[in-house]
Amino acid sequence: MRIGIDLGGTKTEAVLMGPGSAILARERLPTPYEDYHGQIATIAELVRRMEAAAGRTGLPVGIGHPGAISPATGLIKNANSICLNGRPLKQDIEVALGRAVRMANDADCLAVSEAADGAAAGASTVFAAILGTGVGGGIVVHGRLLSGPNAIAGEWGHNPLPWPRADWDEVPGPAHWDGLRGSIEAWLSGTGFARDHAQRFGGALRSEQILEGVAAGDAACAESWERYQDRLARALASVINLLDPEVIVLGGGLSKLAALYQSIPQRWGAWVFSDRVDTRLKPALHGDSSGVRGAAWLWPE
Repeated sequence: MRIGIDLGGTKTEAVLMGPGSAILARERLPTPYEDYHGQIATIAELVRRMEAAAGRTGLPVGIGHPGAISPATGLIKNANSICLNGRPLKQDIEVALGRAVRMANDADCLAVSEAADGAAAGASTVFAAILGTGVGGGIVVHGRLLSGPNAIAGEWGHNPLPWPRADWDEVPGPAHWDGLRGSIEAWLSGTGFARDHAQRFGGALRSEQILEGVAAGDAACAESWERYQDRLARALASVINLLDPEVIVLGGGLSKLAALYQSIPQRWGAWVFSDRVDTRLKPALHGDSSGVRGAAWLWPE
Protein backbone atom coordinates (compact mmCIF):
# COMPACT_ATOMS: atom_id res chain seq x y z
CA MET A 1 0.00 0.00 0.00
CA ARG A 2 1.06 3.58 -0.63
CA ILE A 3 -0.43 7.05 -0.18
CA GLY A 4 -0.95 9.68 -2.86
CA ILE A 5 -1.50 13.37 -2.08
CA ASP A 6 -2.67 16.02 -4.56
CA LEU A 7 -1.94 19.50 -3.22
CA GLY A 8 -4.34 21.69 -5.19
CA GLY A 9 -5.22 25.35 -5.03
CA THR A 10 -8.68 24.80 -3.52
CA LYS A 11 -8.55 21.22 -2.19
CA THR A 12 -5.97 18.72 -1.06
CA GLU A 13 -6.90 15.10 -1.76
CA ALA A 14 -5.40 11.87 -0.44
CA VAL A 15 -5.85 8.26 -1.50
CA LEU A 16 -4.68 4.96 -0.09
CA MET A 17 -3.69 2.80 -3.06
CA GLY A 18 -3.45 -0.95 -2.77
CA PRO A 19 -2.39 -3.76 -5.11
CA GLY A 20 -3.53 -3.43 -8.70
CA SER A 21 -3.97 0.35 -8.20
CA ALA A 22 -7.14 -0.25 -6.17
CA ILE A 23 -8.21 2.82 -4.18
CA LEU A 24 -8.88 1.64 -0.64
CA ALA A 25 -9.61 5.00 1.01
CA ARG A 26 -10.01 8.63 -0.04
CA GLU A 27 -10.29 11.98 1.75
CA ARG A 28 -10.35 15.66 0.75
CA LEU A 29 -9.69 18.76 2.83
CA PRO A 30 -9.79 22.45 1.85
CA THR A 31 -6.36 23.85 1.01
CA PRO A 32 -5.32 26.84 3.15
CA TYR A 33 -4.22 28.58 -0.04
CA GLU A 34 -2.07 31.41 1.38
CA ASP A 35 -0.78 29.51 4.44
CA TYR A 36 2.45 27.59 3.77
CA HIS A 37 2.63 25.87 7.15
CA GLY A 38 -1.11 25.22 7.03
CA GLN A 39 -0.65 23.29 3.78
CA ILE A 40 2.03 21.10 5.38
CA ALA A 41 -0.27 20.47 8.34
CA THR A 42 -3.10 19.54 5.95
CA ILE A 43 -0.86 17.00 4.19
CA ALA A 44 0.23 15.52 7.53
CA GLU A 45 -3.40 15.19 8.66
CA LEU A 46 -4.40 13.42 5.45
CA VAL A 47 -1.48 11.01 5.76
CA ARG A 48 -2.57 10.26 9.33
CA ARG A 49 -6.12 9.51 8.13
CA MET A 50 -4.92 7.25 5.31
CA GLU A 51 -2.68 5.31 7.68
CA ALA A 52 -5.58 4.96 10.12
CA ALA A 53 -7.63 3.47 7.27
CA ALA A 54 -4.75 1.12 6.42
CA GLY A 55 -4.09 0.13 10.02
CA ARG A 56 -0.39 0.74 9.38
CA THR A 57 2.09 3.59 9.77
CA GLY A 58 5.18 4.56 7.81
CA LEU A 59 3.60 3.98 4.40
CA PRO A 60 5.27 5.43 1.26
CA VAL A 61 3.91 8.89 0.36
CA GLY A 62 3.89 10.50 -3.08
CA ILE A 63 2.85 14.13 -3.50
CA GLY A 64 1.73 16.10 -6.53
CA HIS A 65 2.19 19.85 -6.11
CA PRO A 66 2.10 23.10 -8.09
CA GLY A 67 5.34 24.29 -9.64
CA ALA A 68 8.59 22.36 -9.49
CA ILE A 69 11.48 21.67 -7.15
CA SER A 70 14.51 23.58 -8.39
CA PRO A 71 17.45 21.24 -9.06
CA ALA A 72 19.73 24.17 -8.19
CA THR A 73 18.32 25.06 -4.75
CA GLY A 74 15.88 22.35 -3.70
CA LEU A 75 13.24 25.06 -3.24
CA ILE A 76 9.84 25.31 -4.92
CA LYS A 77 9.69 27.49 -8.03
CA ASN A 78 6.99 28.40 -10.57
CA ALA A 79 4.02 27.55 -8.32
CA ASN A 80 0.82 29.51 -8.90
CA SER A 81 0.23 28.92 -5.17
CA ILE A 82 2.71 31.72 -4.59
CA CYS A 83 3.22 31.04 -0.87
CA LEU A 84 5.09 27.85 -1.83
CA ASN A 85 7.72 29.58 -3.99
CA GLY A 86 11.18 29.79 -2.47
CA ARG A 87 10.26 27.32 0.26
CA PRO A 88 11.90 23.94 1.06
CA LEU A 89 8.56 22.13 0.74
CA LYS A 90 9.96 18.61 0.33
CA GLN A 91 12.28 18.92 3.30
CA ASP A 92 9.58 20.43 5.51
CA ILE A 93 7.09 17.69 4.64
CA GLU A 94 9.69 15.02 5.33
CA VAL A 95 10.31 16.54 8.75
CA ALA A 96 6.58 16.68 9.46
CA LEU A 97 6.04 13.05 8.39
CA GLY A 98 9.31 11.63 9.66
CA ARG A 99 10.16 9.90 6.39
CA ALA A 100 11.35 10.47 2.83
CA VAL A 101 8.66 11.34 0.30
CA ARG A 102 8.55 11.47 -3.50
CA MET A 103 7.20 14.58 -5.17
CA ALA A 104 6.33 15.71 -8.69
CA ASN A 105 4.51 18.53 -10.41
CA ASP A 106 0.73 18.02 -10.32
CA ALA A 107 0.44 17.89 -14.12
CA ASP A 108 3.27 15.33 -14.21
CA CYS A 109 1.21 13.21 -11.81
CA LEU A 110 -1.78 13.48 -14.17
CA ALA A 111 0.45 12.30 -17.02
CA VAL A 112 1.84 9.38 -15.00
CA SER A 113 -1.63 8.22 -13.94
CA GLU A 114 -3.22 8.42 -17.37
CA ALA A 115 -0.24 6.80 -19.11
CA ALA A 116 -0.12 3.98 -16.55
CA ASP A 117 -3.73 2.81 -16.60
CA GLY A 118 -5.87 5.67 -17.87
CA ALA A 119 -6.94 7.30 -21.13
CA ALA A 120 -3.43 7.01 -22.62
CA ALA A 121 -2.55 3.50 -21.43
CA GLY A 122 -0.26 1.86 -24.00
CA ALA A 123 0.56 5.10 -25.84
CA SER A 124 4.23 5.70 -26.64
CA THR A 125 4.16 9.48 -26.14
CA VAL A 126 1.65 11.26 -23.90
CA PHE A 127 1.08 14.94 -23.19
CA ALA A 128 -1.26 15.66 -20.27
CA ALA A 129 -2.59 19.15 -19.60
CA ILE A 130 -4.43 20.59 -16.62
CA LEU A 131 -7.00 23.28 -17.42
CA GLY A 132 -7.94 24.63 -14.01
CA THR A 133 -6.75 27.30 -11.60
CA GLY A 134 -3.49 27.10 -13.53
CA VAL A 135 -2.50 25.52 -16.85
CA GLY A 136 0.17 22.86 -16.43
CA GLY A 137 1.48 20.03 -18.54
CA GLY A 138 3.36 16.76 -18.21
CA ILE A 139 5.06 14.42 -20.66
CA VAL A 140 5.46 10.63 -20.50
CA VAL A 141 7.58 8.88 -23.14
CA HIS A 142 7.62 5.07 -23.34
CA GLY A 143 6.24 4.85 -19.82
CA ARG A 144 8.75 7.23 -18.24
CA LEU A 145 8.08 10.74 -16.96
CA LEU A 146 10.15 13.38 -18.73
CA SER A 147 11.55 15.95 -16.30
CA GLY A 148 14.60 17.65 -17.79
CA PRO A 149 17.61 19.42 -16.25
CA ASN A 150 15.50 22.44 -15.26
CA ALA A 151 12.53 20.37 -13.97
CA ILE A 152 10.14 22.25 -16.29
CA ALA A 153 9.33 19.73 -19.03
CA GLY A 154 5.75 20.20 -20.21
CA GLU A 155 5.28 23.73 -18.83
CA TRP A 156 3.44 24.90 -21.94
CA GLY A 157 1.27 27.32 -19.94
CA HIS A 158 4.16 29.77 -19.64
CA ASN A 159 4.72 30.01 -23.38
CA PRO A 160 2.91 32.81 -25.22
CA LEU A 161 -0.44 32.04 -26.81
CA PRO A 162 0.49 31.17 -30.42
CA TRP A 163 -0.87 32.92 -33.51
CA PRO A 164 -2.42 35.79 -31.49
CA ARG A 165 -5.45 37.54 -32.99
CA ALA A 166 -5.47 41.32 -32.97
CA ASP A 167 -9.25 41.37 -33.51
CA TRP A 168 -9.64 39.59 -30.15
CA ASP A 169 -7.22 41.95 -28.36
CA GLU A 170 -4.72 39.16 -27.81
CA VAL A 171 -1.69 41.44 -28.23
CA PRO A 172 0.09 42.04 -25.91
CA GLY A 173 -2.30 39.95 -23.83
CA PRO A 174 -3.13 39.96 -20.12
CA ALA A 175 -0.48 40.29 -17.45
CA HIS A 176 0.38 37.09 -15.62
CA TRP A 177 1.65 36.46 -12.10
CA ASP A 178 5.08 35.55 -13.52
CA GLY A 179 5.50 39.10 -14.83
CA LEU A 180 5.01 38.27 -18.52
CA ARG A 181 2.06 39.05 -20.77
CA GLY A 182 -0.06 36.94 -23.07
CA SER A 183 0.86 33.48 -21.76
CA ILE A 184 -1.26 30.42 -22.47
CA GLU A 185 -2.07 30.14 -18.76
CA ALA A 186 -3.25 33.75 -18.63
CA TRP A 187 -5.80 32.94 -21.35
CA LEU A 188 -6.78 29.31 -20.69
CA SER A 189 -6.89 29.06 -16.89
CA GLY A 190 -10.26 29.28 -15.19
CA THR A 191 -9.47 32.77 -13.97
CA GLY A 192 -8.27 33.78 -17.44
CA PHE A 193 -11.48 32.50 -19.01
CA ALA A 194 -13.57 34.44 -16.48
CA ARG A 195 -11.49 37.59 -16.95
CA ASP A 196 -11.89 37.49 -20.73
CA HIS A 197 -15.66 37.15 -20.39
CA ALA A 198 -15.85 40.02 -17.89
CA GLN A 199 -13.83 42.33 -20.14
CA ARG A 200 -16.16 41.65 -23.08
CA PHE A 201 -19.52 41.54 -21.35
CA GLY A 202 -19.09 42.83 -17.80
CA GLY A 203 -20.18 41.05 -14.67
CA ALA A 204 -18.15 38.70 -12.55
CA LEU A 205 -19.09 35.18 -13.61
CA ARG A 206 -16.81 32.33 -12.61
CA SER A 207 -15.67 29.90 -15.29
CA GLU A 208 -18.16 27.24 -14.22
CA GLN A 209 -20.99 29.79 -14.38
CA ILE A 210 -20.00 30.70 -17.93
CA LEU A 211 -20.16 27.02 -18.89
CA GLU A 212 -23.60 26.79 -17.28
CA GLY A 213 -24.59 29.75 -19.43
CA VAL A 214 -23.32 27.95 -22.52
CA ALA A 215 -25.52 24.95 -21.68
CA ALA A 216 -28.49 27.29 -21.12
CA GLY A 217 -28.04 28.96 -24.51
CA ASP A 218 -26.70 32.32 -23.30
CA ALA A 219 -25.25 34.11 -26.36
CA ALA A 220 -22.52 36.02 -24.48
CA CYS A 221 -21.32 32.88 -22.71
CA ALA A 222 -21.35 31.00 -26.01
CA GLU A 223 -19.18 33.68 -27.60
CA SER A 224 -16.66 33.50 -24.74
CA TRP A 225 -16.61 29.71 -25.02
CA GLU A 226 -15.99 29.98 -28.78
CA ARG A 227 -12.93 32.16 -28.14
CA TYR A 228 -11.70 29.77 -25.46
CA GLN A 229 -11.89 26.77 -27.80
CA ASP A 230 -10.06 28.61 -30.58
CA ARG A 231 -7.25 29.54 -28.18
CA LEU A 232 -7.05 26.00 -26.80
CA ALA A 233 -6.81 24.56 -30.32
CA ARG A 234 -3.95 26.93 -31.18
CA ALA A 235 -2.13 26.18 -27.94
CA LEU A 236 -2.40 22.40 -28.38
CA ALA A 237 -1.40 22.66 -32.05
CA SER A 238 1.90 24.17 -30.91
CA VAL A 239 2.40 21.17 -28.59
CA ILE A 240 1.74 18.76 -31.45
CA ASN A 241 4.20 20.60 -33.69
CA LEU A 242 6.90 20.28 -31.04
CA LEU A 243 6.23 16.89 -29.39
CA ASP A 244 3.95 15.01 -31.82
CA PRO A 245 2.27 13.03 -29.02
CA GLU A 246 0.18 9.97 -29.70
CA VAL A 247 -2.39 11.06 -27.08
CA ILE A 248 -3.18 14.36 -25.38
CA VAL A 249 -5.12 13.98 -22.13
CA LEU A 250 -6.99 16.88 -20.55
CA GLY A 251 -7.77 17.25 -16.86
CA GLY A 252 -9.05 20.05 -14.62
CA GLY A 253 -12.38 21.78 -14.34
CA LEU A 254 -12.42 23.19 -17.89
CA SER A 255 -11.78 19.78 -19.43
CA LYS A 256 -15.17 18.33 -18.53
CA LEU A 257 -17.31 19.45 -21.47
CA ALA A 258 -17.62 16.50 -23.84
CA ALA A 259 -17.94 18.81 -26.85
CA LEU A 260 -14.26 19.78 -26.49
CA TYR A 261 -13.10 16.38 -27.69
CA GLN A 262 -14.78 16.85 -31.06
CA SER A 263 -14.38 20.58 -31.57
CA ILE A 264 -10.67 20.95 -30.73
CA PRO A 265 -9.41 18.23 -33.15
CA GLN A 266 -11.64 19.76 -35.83
CA ARG A 267 -9.89 23.10 -35.28
CA TRP A 268 -6.24 22.32 -34.58
CA GLY A 269 -5.44 21.08 -38.09
CA ALA A 270 -5.28 24.70 -39.28
CA TRP A 271 -2.06 25.17 -37.28
CA VAL A 272 -0.51 21.68 -37.14
CA PHE A 273 2.35 21.26 -39.62
CA SER A 274 1.04 18.04 -41.19
CA ASP A 275 -1.29 16.86 -43.94
CA ARG A 276 -3.45 15.18 -41.29
CA VAL A 277 -3.42 14.95 -37.49
CA ASP A 278 -3.61 11.50 -35.89
CA THR A 279 -3.03 12.70 -32.33
CA ARG A 280 -5.97 11.69 -30.13
CA LEU A 281 -7.51 14.09 -27.61
CA LYS A 282 -9.09 12.41 -24.58
CA PRO A 283 -10.48 13.38 -21.19
CA ALA A 284 -8.69 12.00 -18.16
CA LEU A 285 -10.16 8.55 -17.51
CA HIS A 286 -9.79 8.97 -13.76
CA GLY A 287 -11.21 12.51 -13.75
CA ASP A 288 -10.41 14.75 -10.81
CA SER A 289 -8.64 11.88 -9.07
CA SER A 290 -6.08 11.24 -11.77
CA GLY A 291 -3.48 13.55 -10.21
CA VAL A 292 -3.72 11.99 -6.78
CA ARG A 293 -3.47 8.50 -8.29
CA GLY A 294 -0.37 9.60 -10.20
CA ALA A 295 1.16 10.82 -6.95
CA ALA A 296 0.69 7.35 -5.48
CA TRP A 297 2.20 5.87 -8.66
CA LEU A 298 5.44 7.74 -7.86
CA TRP A 299 6.05 4.64 -5.75
CA PRO A 300 5.75 1.73 -8.23
CA GLU A 301 3.78 -1.29 -7.09
